Amino acid sequence: KAAFINFISDEEWKSIEPVSSWFGPSSFLMSSMSALFKLSMWIRHGHGYLTENLGMPVWGSYAVFGLATLFLGMVLGLVSAALGAEGDL
Repeated sequence: KAAFINFISDEEWKSIEPVSSWFGPSSFLMSSMSALFKLSMWIRHGHGYLTENLGMPVWGSYAVFGLATLFLGMVLGLVSAALGAEGDL
């Protein structure tokens, strides 16, 4: 605590190079990383709910998330193909 207070009061922070905009909290990269982290936490909670509350075996939870991933990929592929086909008209 004392070292942090000295860091501020002695203005040692002025000698440190600022973080580049690429790694700043509001940058696209960090926003994307935050979204991926939130998604992983949602998946973790979903896995816990399926296995602990519903009594599903672990392999069943993996199968559910695997099938959901395949289904989402198919839907996104169809949307992408449909949008690509509209451009050909």
